[in-house]
Amino acid sequence: MDTSPKEARDWALHHLRSLPWTDRAPQTVDDVLLTVSELVTNAHVHAHSHAQLVMTWDGRCLHVAVHDASTTLPTQRAATTDQPGGRGMLLVDALTDSWEARPCPHGKTVIACFHPPAEVQEPC
Repeated sequence: MDTSPKEARDWALHHLRSLPWTDRAPQTVDDVLLTVSELVTNAHVHAHSHAQLVMTWDGRCLHVAVHDASTTLPTQRAATTDQPGGRGMLLVDALTDSWEARPCPHGKTVIACFHPPAEVQEPC
């Protein structure tokens, strides 16, 4: 999906509702939606690019991947009080179980992983 931050959140929420555990893990859903918003915003603001969002559930981890056209990998910057911004990847790091950025032939993809709480996961 090639989208704006709001469209990305709406799309993600719609698809999250199809997973059997999301009703019992509202905090994880909120974390996913905020991460989607941050990653798509970063694609627009820092990469000056469209964002392509893909979500994949493999039974253990929800993978949220956002691709953009910039080859510059994201880094965590120290947030300052005199400049807005600089907290996005710190937030992503705090909300996700893990994340990584991979260079691609036509840009990069940032992938965040979310494990729902063990007590709400469906047995395999």
